[in-house]
Amino acid sequence: MTGRPVPAAVSPGHGGLDGATARRRYVTVSFLFWLPIGMSIATGVLLFTERGMGLAAIAGFYAVHSLTAAAMELPTGGLSDVIGRRPVLAIAGLLNLTAFTLIGLGAAGWAIALGMGLMGLARALSSGPAEAWYVDTVHAHAGPDADLRTGLARGSSATSAALALGTVLGGGLPWLLGLAPGLGEWLADTTGGLVIPLSVPALLGALVEGVFVLYVLSALPEPPRPRTTLRRVVGGVPAAIAAGLRLGARDALIRRILLTASAAGAALAALELLTPGRAAALMGTAESGALVFAGLACAGYLCHALGSQLAPLVARFTGSSERAVLASLGFTVLGLALLGLTTHSMSPLATTVAVTGYGLVYLGLGAAGPNENDLLHRRVDASGRATALSVQSLSLQLVAAGAGLGAGALPPGPLPWLLAATAVLAGALLWVRRAAPAPVPARHGSSTAGDPVVAPVPAGPLHDTAPEEIHPHARPM
Repeated sequence: MTGRPVPAAVSPGHGGLDGATARRRYVTVSFLFWLPIGMSIATGVLLFTERGMGLAAIAGFYAVHSLTAAAMELPTGGLSDVIGRRPVLAIAGLLNLTAFTLIGLGAAGWAIALGMGLMGLARALSSGPAEAWYVDTVHAHAGPDADLRTGLARGSSATSAALALGTVLGGGLPWLLGLAPGLGEWLADTTGGLVIPLSVPALLGALVEGVFVLYVLSALPEPPRPRTTLRRVVGGVPAAIAAGLRLGARDALIRRILLTASAAGAALAALELLTPGRAAALMGTAESGALVFAGLACAGYLCHALGSQLAPLVARFTGSSERAVLASLGFTVLGLALLGLTTHSMSPLATTVAVTGYGLVYLGLGAAGPNENDLLHRRVDASGRATALSVQSLSLQLVAAGAGLGAGALPPGPLPWLLAATAVLAGALLWVRRAAPAPVPARHGSSTAGDPVVAPVPAGPLHDTAPEEIHPHARPM
């Protein structure tokens, strides 16, 4: 006996998948889920405007999405830990399919609002189960010391690549359709006005969501969970939520990860709110500014993908995941500072510096994310993994919402950018000191009732191979 985990005893529940196969399927799921959302970014406001909606109504639609996602983040994370990863992901895909159909075809405000609400619910459902499935599967095959960072980095890169490709497709399809004389009028006349060129990306996104659901159901095996009833499911979710909320208070390393996610939310909110206006001011018109912003957003997602791919290399170069997070967030702080210092100039040099800063923000966040999440996954076990990821996502979303409101209330200029840089710098400084290993329970395998989340950590130095994936704060539609 070597004392090592015996894969054959646990892997059949995950279809006997090895680490490489699980990684490929996790990357595919990440790509398929985020591609339709990327396709909706470039055309969302224009589609709603074409349907006759005013800016106040459009802002209300986005509020419905954000509030639904925030309100349901923890309950749905707990649901995944109770009934399984695959069914929750499939439900998220079906909700998104319905949402994109409503938004692509709906001409009434209530239909669009319902679609945005369903999309917010799907966003909450999806934040955690796919990653939790991947980690569970790798642990079942290779044991708790298996490398996670590479797979999590590739999943984050796939998300960014899907958003980048989707943004280009979503912005280009209506333009291509407009090149054919009379095609837009034919679409509207044939469908009674339901389908117009601007709605094609949303409808194509609904088709992709159908593919996503079929792939999830066929490619993500997981061990059967104990038979349960609706009453037990409803009763188990609050317990999972409570365990998730106790994470930060009980474990200093997890607290760092949650606070760093909050700092990332402040940075992403500044980019989302302030960059489109700067692009429009640079180009002189809102239409040309929107086109430039679509290209810039695509480049940002690609920088995020590159940063995620570089995450393992950064960890090896710096010597640990914790120091990798510190170094990566340093690039984000530098990028935000460059954006702030160039706000009052539109010279070619200042514009080049600003674009460089924009890329550095995404590059730094992309490199920090997988290293943070690897640390997170070594602190939690399968019973609370999706809940922990939902708490992390909730931290990012809530701070992003508040930071966006704050940045909008401040006078234009360098101040909003520099405040965001200060928030990220504070998050980076949390990683200057190395965290202590998690406490090991007195009896191996035992845990306090109702406290199933924190897992034992092997004796000796903390293994710095954990990734926190911070998705770009991309708004659908």
